[in-house]
Amino acid sequence: MRFDLDGLDVFFPYDRIYLEQHQYMRALKQTLDGGGHCLLEMPTGTGKTVCLLSLITSYQFANPGAGKLVYCTRTVPEMNSVMEELATVLAYRAEQLGLQDGNDNDVGNGADDDVQMVDIEDVAGKSTRSNTEDENDTGKSNEADTAAAGSTSSNSRRKKKRRRVYRRKDGPPMGPISDGKGAGGSGCLALCLSSRRNMCVHERVMKEADREAVDAACRSMTATWVLDMAKKNPGSIETCPYYDAFHSAGEATTLPSGVYDLEELKKWGKERGWCPYYLTRQAINHANILVFNYQYMLDPKVAKMVSKELEAESIIVFDEAHNIDSVCIEALSVTVNERGLEQATRSLGRLSSEVSRIKASDNQRLQAEYQNLVNGLVDQGLLEAPANDAGLAGNVLNADVLNEAVPGNIRRAEHFIAFMKKIVEHLKSRLRTVAGPNGGVQSETPLAFLHRMMNGTSLEAKPLKFAYSRLTSLLRTLQVSNLDDFNALTDIADFVTLLSTYSEGVARFAIIMEPNISSIPGASDPVIQLACLDASLAIAPLFKRFGSVVITSGTLSPIDLYPKLLQFEPRVSESLQMSTFRPCIRPLVVTRGSDQLAVSTKFDDRGDLGVVRNYGAMLVELCSSIPDGVVAFFTSYSYMESIIGEWDGMGILRQLTKHKLVFIETKDVVETTLALDNYRRACDSGRGAVFLSVARGKVSEGINFDRHYGRAVIMFGVPFQYTLSHVLRARLEYLQTHYQIREREYSVWMTERLVLAVVSRYSSY
Repeated sequence: MRFDLDGLDVFFPYDRIYLEQHQYMRALKQTLDGGGHCLLEMPTGTGKTVCLLSLITSYQFANPGAGKLVYCTRTVPEMNSVMEELATVLAYRAEQLGLQDGNDNDVGNGADDDVQMVDIEDVAGKSTRSNTEDENDTGKSNEADTAAAGSTSSNSRRKKKRRRVYRRKDGPPMGPISDGKGAGGSGCLALCLSSRRNMCVHERVMKEADREAVDAACRSMTATWVLDMAKKNPGSIETCPYYDAFHSAGEATTLPSGVYDLEELKKWGKERGWCPYYLTRQAINHANILVFNYQYMLDPKVAKMVSKELEAESIIVFDEAHNIDSVCIEALSVTVNERGLEQATRSLGRLSSEVSRIKASDNQRLQAEYQNLVNGLVDQGLLEAPANDAGLAGNVLNADVLNEAVPGNIRRAEHFIAFMKKIVEHLKSRLRTVAGPNGGVQSETPLAFLHRMMNGTSLEAKPLKFAYSRLTSLLRTLQVSNLDDFNALTDIADFVTLLSTYSEGVARFAIIMEPNISSIPGASDPVIQLACLDASLAIAPLFKRFGSVVITSGTLSPIDLYPKLLQFEPRVSESLQMSTFRPCIRPLVVTRGSDQLAVSTKFDDRGDLGVVRNYGAMLVELCSSIPDGVVAFFTSYSYMESIIGEWDGMGILRQLTKHKLVFIETKDVVETTLALDNYRRACDSGRGAVFLSVARGKVSEGINFDRHYGRAVIMFGVPFQYTLSHVLRARLEYLQTHYQIREREYSVWMTERLVLAVVSRYSSY
């Protein structure tokens, strides 16, 4: 469908549009026209993704100066889904523009469509009336494989009409588009960017299991000093042939117009012998549409490497952003424990030995670094490191700090190492005090903690602001490839940098020291947590830098809390409802088991064997009558593990496997991804499966169980926040004091949005 929306020619790749989709796109256009930010809520399954992509890409096409579309997602499956929908939208636009140029009266994928522009108000009205009459309309989503149902005949006995779709049988066109004028009929370039683990094509590196190992293996073959050594002594050290070919090609390493998901990028890079990861990093500046994770925009350590060159006219979209405040807080929070401090001590010993070795063999390298540090962070290029060396980037720094020279007492490597040793020893002493017989939970403001640190170590506050960047410079000078060995030391440098930077003014952070956070009886694990209390700190630079930031999700209610939490004034703030004409969801609350025993997940009752048995019997009974996939959510990992153990002893799991295969979410991302793949295979084969997961886990946040993958969802208990958490209580107090958000209001809101997010992950018949 091609229609006019308040003067904008919109290319929408489906033959019908829902009323709420029309309202959603109109609100989005008002935001872009007025140059401001917006909050938009529309229920999951109503086609937010296709509305966003259709409207914004049409707006870019009509306004070439609009800038890039930066679409932020939370998970790789979401990223792939967005790229697939984007390919469909751009393919439809290219087809429409091609037919228009050829003066053809047949447009779209159907031969009975008309070229002329249609009135969106008429279409929305017809769509609403058609939905009322059509009893065979089985879903709202036109993000899935089908578009909206066709209209029914006027006969009393209505015949089913097969849904018409614009998607091709082999899926939307991905990769380079050489037909006509390129992707979208205008030469668009759409890219997605992920970690090295998801984009690497090197055979040996791909065998590594976790992200840290992949990053370390990649840096060991692509770092600048590795390439220099290989150039001086060919064959003396292993390098990556894909990166070598990419580096040698220089300006020739460009991507033609097209839509590239992760698989297409890997395919394109492998065919030409170029590294897909660095190829994408280089092509970002030339792309019209970018899709990547939230962290590339919100985490300052990552954002400065990837999104620093985005123009101010760019349109930033945060999809499924109901938890965006939590993401912002996590990006600026640091936890230090006893084990990390011991590892940091060993890391400092390694650095000290390496500095002594280099002073004896290549002292000029250290002297050159010292001279650069005298010139200041910006002048010395620390924040502009080569892409293959930028394992660490500058942390949150004030503008005046960036232009200052690094303080003299930490310029020399040996002085900085001694400086960090004092900090580590001070943190160890604080942990011993907390874990001692007279210890206990302690809470301090950053200013009070910093004051005690300065008195205990005789250090000044100013050098602490440079700790993270100074460590980055030292690791680069020492040519360290495996940066993950220094993660603990990096966390401590991050800790003191944030501490000193935000110690003045309103206390937006809290220092929480706890003697034991371990769930293992008898174990001791004291920690010091630098907890960010203000979610606006991470996202404020985006609101200031970019003209339009769109925050959207299916579960933002109550929507008026987000402007308070994120401290911004939305130009448009709307909550749209789904226009339903039949019961789409059948909620059922179960309070008693088949033996009439009350069931509950309250802490006092959750270990009761009668409750455990009734929950298991209910799950078995439901799985015996519900076909295909069933998803069950628990309140926490520990509760899920304990109840599964009890079910195994009672024989409930054996009964369950008679009806469906059982898959379980774990904290390991690789294991969970494999379990999800096998779960879908079991549902596709007709065997059926049940997926046991956690309400606050990765599965609940970013995986859609649509169609036969989610015939039913079961929630064992209500996932309330752990109100005894000292970090949570500090944040609740901060919200009450500064934003007048009451504790109960915030706790209920957090629980409601989590439950809504979980339930909206599935769509049944």
